[in-house]
Amino acid sequence: MKRKLIAGLLISTMVFSMTACGGAKADSASDTAAETTEAADDTAAADADSDVDYIKGKGKLIVGITDFAPMDYKDDSGDWIGFDADLAKEVAASLGVEAEFVEIDWDNKILELDNKSIDVVWNGMTLTNEVKNSMECTNPYLNNAQVVVVPSEMSGEIKTADDAKSLSFAVEAGSSGEAVAQENGFDFISVTSQADAVMEVQAGTSGACIIDLLMAGAMIGEGTSYPDLAHTAELSTEEYGIGCRKGSDLAAYINGQLKDMYDNGSMEEIAKKYGVQEALIAQ
Repeated sequence: MKRKLIAGLLISTMVFSMTACGGAKADSASDTAAETTEAADDTAAADADSDVDYIKGKGKLIVGITDFAPMDYKDDSGDWIGFDADLAKEVAASLGVEAEFVEIDWDNKILELDNKSIDVVWNGMTLTNEVKNSMECTNPYLNNAQVVVVPSEMSGEIKTADDAKSLSFAVEAGSSGEAVAQENGFDFISVTSQADAVMEVQAGTSGACIIDLLMAGAMIGEGTSYPDLAHTAELSTEEYGIGCRKGSDLAAYINGQLKDMYDNGSMEEIAKKYGVQEALIAQ
């Protein structure tokens, strides 16, 4: 009887041990699965935080622009060209995606970025404090200035900001030109784009406008679309940069690409195509 009792106890002990061992294995498998899931989630989160990966995944780089020669404008076939447009196409190609250009309201450029309606603002954008505080910006790549544009017959009279105080201006909403107009106490109206500001002067509905020097060089004066207009007083100097979402890794990626293009001479080649080579900033 004692021997049967002892045998029963031994069998119970063995069963308990096997059950405990099996439970440990099950727990270990569950822990491993949980760790794998957690690691996958972390990787997905990291990918979600990378604009570079996000752009590669969707297959296109959406570039926010306005119609602004010589930076971004359409050729006779309706395709977007220009110094900035060509650079953006090169960067998109390096990512293995297509560049898609979307005209935006310049005053809403930060909102467009944050909403992911666009991936980058690449349109001769001045690196103001507001821009640098609201976007992840690249290094400056072009020098620029804000200049007064008037009918040619008035160009001899307008040499300084004080000379221009009696004029009524048209400026692009949200632009450096608008900021300069405010700083100087000019009488002005805000329009959708710099091109519209120039048209206001051409039509005689505004006495003058303030636009980027690089745009003025391409659009104003003899041999251009506006031969009867001239640019005169230089109101401010500035630098252009490219804007991405705050914290985005895309800005650093673009910096690397621009440096490569500057070093191998392709950036200067594109600049010469659009007449902005003298404004290039070393990368």
